[in-house]
Amino acid sequence: MAEMEEVLKAMGIRIMERRKKMGLTQEALAEAADLTTQFVSYAESGKRGMRPENLMRIASALGVSTDYLLTGDIIDKDRLLLSEKMARLTAKQVRIVESVIDECIALFWDGR
Repeated sequence: MAEMEEVLKAMGIRIMERRKKMGLTQEALAEAADLTTQFVSYAESGKRGMRPENLMRIASALGVSTDYLLTGDIIDKDRLLLSEKMARLTAKQVRIVESVIDECIALFWDGR
């Protein structure tokens, strides 16, 4: 049981961090996901699990995969969502993003 509580708490933290990164309030996320604010609050606190359809609604509203919310892993769907965002940029903007990514790789690369 303690393991499940840890999973729910970690998932709640990922939901909250993503929501805040997007500049959303709990109310705005609830509206975007067609859920109640209380539900979002419970999800972020890790107090209870959620049905798959509600997890999917939150993931969609946050623009991430359900896998990311559940495990923290980035999967192909997350990369596809980023690719869709990149498609809205000009060629020059894509090159800027590419250089930022290259800098991050150089900064965080530890030889693994």
